[in-house]
Amino acid sequence: MFPIRDTVPNRKFPSTTWTLIILCGVVFLFETTLPQDLLEEFTYYFGIVPVEYTRRHRHGLPLLDYLSFLTTMFLHGGWLHFLGNMWFLRIFGSKVEDRMGHSRFLLFYLITGILASMFYIYFSPRSDTPVIGASGAIAGVMGAYYVLFPRARILTFIPIFIIPWLIEVPAVLFLGWWFLLQLFSGTVAQVLPSSGGGVAWWGHIGGFVAGVLLVSFFKKPSRRYYA
Repeated sequence: MFPIRDTVPNRKFPSTTWTLIILCGVVFLFETTLPQDLLEEFTYYFGIVPVEYTRRHRHGLPLLDYLSFLTTMFLHGGWLHFLGNMWFLRIFGSKVEDRMGHSRFLLFYLITGILASMFYIYFSPRSDTPVIGASGAIAGVMGAYYVLFPRARILTFIPIFIIPWLIEVPAVLFLGWWFLLQLFSGTVAQVLPSSGGGVAWWGHIGGFVAGVLLVSFFKKPSRRYYA
């Protein structure tokens, strides 16, 4: 299932969401200019390599090494990876930003992205493959959307053979199915590591759970009017 749009109107322009999209776009375009060997080095340095944090944790790491928890959110591994993430961020992020405000949403986005990376490291402590992408932070945004807009509906594209099928799906069903798919895929990847397909499933899971748990601390208080 692929989301096309939702039924929740924006009250304000989502400036933080679009700033994040533009920053990710600028960084990704820069990545496309790098030769393959330099791109791999760039990804290794600015992405998250779990084993670098688990095998040396007793001795500590320089502060700059932890910046990767932020920089990894702005890197992507290809056009599909980049466009897919930005599309999801545009749909779900704009509405969550509306309920949180610009600065709170930015802080929420960064915190859930960091927690998603930590969650992935916990489940893949020996991995020496760099993990990049905004997926963990966006999963956090989706978790927040799940809590904030349970009655929203998502216009969803469902490919059935060669016939495109568009249908409005309740947000709780769409996001619930998405989460269960991540959980299933992550569990299979733990049992059969070769089936992971290079996707940080547990980062997605961790981000979503973090979003669900933290959203109440970041949303604006509801306004009440009295006669």
